[in-house]
Amino acid sequence: MKTSKIIAVGKALAQKTVTNDDLSTLVDTNDQWIKSRTGIEQRRISVDESTTDLAYRASVDALKNGNIDPHTIDMIIVATISPDNFMPSTASMLQYKLGINDRHVMAFDLNAACTGLVYAIQTAHKFIQTDTAKRALVIGAETLSRTLNWEDRSTCVLFGDGAGAVVLESSDKGILADYTNSRGDVDMNLALPALPLKSPFSGENTCLPSWMSMNGAEIFKFATFAVKDSVNEVLKRANLDITDIKYIVPHQANDRIIAKVAKIMNLPKEMFFINLMEHGNTSSASIGIALAEMMEKGLVNPGDKVILTGFGGGLTWGAILHEF
Repeated sequence: MKTSKIIAVGKALAQKTVTNDDLSTLVDTNDQWIKSRTGIEQRRISVDESTTDLAYRASVDALKNGNIDPHTIDMIIVATISPDNFMPSTASMLQYKLGINDRHVMAFDLNAACTGLVYAIQTAHKFIQTDTAKRALVIGAETLSRTLNWEDRSTCVLFGDGAGAVVLESSDKGILADYTNSRGDVDMNLALPALPLKSPFSGENTCLPSWMSMNGAEIFKFATFAVKDSVNEVLKRANLDITDIKYIVPHQANDRIIAKVAKIMNLPKEMFFINLMEHGNTSSASIGIALAEMMEKGLVNPGDKVILTGFGGGLTWGAILHEF
């Protein structure tokens, strides 16, 4: 059966490294407090690079790693919750920066929060399966530092800036199963407000804070459910067993979440690739960055089956089971 496969990966990290000790000069926190609750030791923060800039660097890295001519790309999807503009889309501006404005390219942004790259890969996969696209560039890119209240230690210590990119094309092997799901978060347990309704015709306006907020306890419970559900679902759809999987690449949110999932699923924690200690939570970028680093380390070999799984605001969750 025709499917699509990842043929190249790349990443981009923001310029400035910010340690836990650095953050202790801004808010009431310290290195031990952050590490013991999250596993994070440092994160990368953008100084002057935009989300589009980071997406561009990750894309160039992926294209270089795969020896791919950008003019062969006919679809660009950028997953992000921190775009530079509502319009034009990050994907459209990336098309320009890649020098392929003269090509027939479908380009758009997608918002599924931290599950964004999984949603975007699934979307590109379906377009390729139906011959609507031949070769897709899919990126998760974030400058979350612009969304944070730097006086709120419950959120500002968690997040970082970066981008991860993958290139997909048609193949007879690659994606063996895909799964996404969502549930409306009416309690706003993880939220980032947009522009308020404000016009000469609107009533009294109450502006919400324009930074990210999170109910950590509720998101922890949701995340442990979401990873288990996503992994089990793609295994069922591919008619495979967990013993067939070499690595699970989870969204890099919190070391405690990953440890809890491993315990619940009776899996060795070493089966989960983890790099959040160096980058923090980069939302839709985290899985792509992790996969790129796995490739750099030579951890993934031909024939290996890997599950990419995300969970995030929305609430959204899902997974991709891929044979490399």
